[in-house]
Amino acid sequence: MSSDEKNDLIFKALAATVRREILDELKDRPQTTGDLCARFPKLDRCTVMQHLKVLEGADLVLVRREGRERWNHLNPLPIKAIHDRWIGAYAAHAVDMLDRMKRDLEG
Repeated sequence: MSSDEKNDLIFKALAATVRREILDELKDRPQTTGDLCARFPKLDRCTVMQHLKVLEGADLVLVRREGRERWNHLNPLPIKAIHDRWIGAYAAHAVDMLDRMKRDLEG
């Protein structure tokens, strides 16, 4: 799979509010699927599982099975890669541009 295809999967996964909320829930500690279902009472278990499958497909969630439980772990590496590739590069450019503008206005 090309890096563009991987990025597309990540952006697609991050496009849904519920999936971003699931990632927020996982940022401090891994949780079982049952724990996540309890945190999203408006969603049925099947819907939570579908969202987890999309997140897992984008490599944003890593799954470990322990007996009958499924533990979901946040994988921050794809988010960091997106930040480094897209946000960091554009933020640096914007800061440089603002710095030049400030100097022009002051000078």
